[in-house]
Amino acid sequence: MFLELDGHGPHYAQLTRAIKAAVLDGRLASGSRLPPTRALAQELGLSRITVLAAYEQLRGDGFIEGRVGSGSYVSTLQITPALPPPEATVAPPSRYAKRARTVHDRTIPLLHGGLPYNLQYGNPLTNPALNTAWGRELASAAAYSPMKGVGSQGLEALRQQVCDYLSRRRGIKTFAENVLIVNGTQQAYALAARILVDENDSVVMEEPHYFAAYQALVAHGSAVHVVRTDNDGIVCDELPEIAPRLVCVTPSHQFPSGAVMSLPRRLELLRYAASKQCWILEDDYDGEFRYDGHPLAALRSLDDGDRVIYVGTFTKALFGSLRLGYMVVPAALRQDFINAKYYSDISSSGIEQTALAHFMEDGGFERHLRLTRKELQARREAMVQALHRYVGDRVDIVDTPAGMHVVVWLRNYDYPTAEALVALAHDRGVGVHPMAPHYLTPPTCPGLILGYCSLSPNALREAMKIFGECLDVIDARMHSASQAARVEATVAC
Repeated sequence: MFLELDGHGPHYAQLTRAIKAAVLDGRLASGSRLPPTRALAQELGLSRITVLAAYEQLRGDGFIEGRVGSGSYVSTLQITPALPPPEATVAPPSRYAKRARTVHDRTIPLLHGGLPYNLQYGNPLTNPALNTAWGRELASAAAYSPMKGVGSQGLEALRQQVCDYLSRRRGIKTFAENVLIVNGTQQAYALAARILVDENDSVVMEEPHYFAAYQALVAHGSAVHVVRTDNDGIVCDELPEIAPRLVCVTPSHQFPSGAVMSLPRRLELLRYAASKQCWILEDDYDGEFRYDGHPLAALRSLDDGDRVIYVGTFTKALFGSLRLGYMVVPAALRQDFINAKYYSDISSSGIEQTALAHFMEDGGFERHLRLTRKELQARREAMVQALHRYVGDRVDIVDTPAGMHVVVWLRNYDYPTAEALVALAHDRGVGVHPMAPHYLTPPTCPGLILGYCSLSPNALREAMKIFGECLDVIDARMHSASQAARVEATVAC
């Protein structure tokens, strides 16, 4: 217990005043148990007799009370809370802090927490068996992982496992020396901005886009320009004539629209980067989850000019609290990224890297991915089938056989009606999430993102049934409003 003696008068009086002050300013709450006299004497370097005398004085003053066989406790007192100190006058924050404050207003919260049918997107599949296996790996890693920490680039064993995995599953041929272990995708964006972009430099992002990546780049000071996407990915004809420093794309499964970048569009983007001497950041956030055959080769696998920075994450593949990801960086930038990682946080957790390296080497990671793909495919099919059954042709379903969410477009509804639908679904226990926040300029037709990782197939069917009932209510309201408008128009005539 922290108590500061004021140095005036006998020690027991100083201790009495210190404990009274702690009670009055709320550091010792009513009912709190005080340390035993012997322990407090040892902690403060006083004699036990001094502490006993102070406790006796405090009892006499009504500040503490003794309980036989239990010890001394702070009495229940009616104390008027002290007013908070006035805010200190501080110097104006940095330009970064000002930009971060502004861009934070665009943060999209995790909505609808606690609902029975929360269709939150971005959450990985919960697998109890994985929790058990990961616990064993962590326990084992704690026993033999390097106690002095790992280098900023990351554990070599894990970097080599990443290389092997990318070669088999994503068509990327690289070496461990070009892999950097980071604390998730968000840090990867932050490091890329730090290395490649100065304030007011141009950066291109897709429209729609991952809002947290947009925030990281704007807070850094980038001049972010968005370029439209269609069913083939980013529209390269609309890329700026003046070269940007960086182009950020999600080619394997565009977030959040679900489009897959076609091969001609990929080659066109690579030609653009080569001609403009700019860099491409490929965010492969859920490339492991494709349900119509072998995963697509990554954009990086087509890159002969070493201009693509590839970003992958273990968070989506395993679980959200594992903040580990990786970057495959161009050889010309390798040391720059290692330096930036060092200045950011020295390195990522060595124990978790050791555990993950062994989990991948032992085959546990890919076994988990096979089971997860099978389960996610079943959940996706359940959701899509239930949408067709309960919603019908009132929405357009983007049925891309990949990822962890489905996008639906509400083509016959305006934005106020869509907001009413979201609110009604929430009231009935179903959390659906609008597309609009992922646009700088929302499209004319509102859309919804429906995540399916967190619910079983049966729960997804029930959620879609309720969602369909909500649409019935909204349609009835629209019909009634339309009839009322016609009646009013007739009366006016």
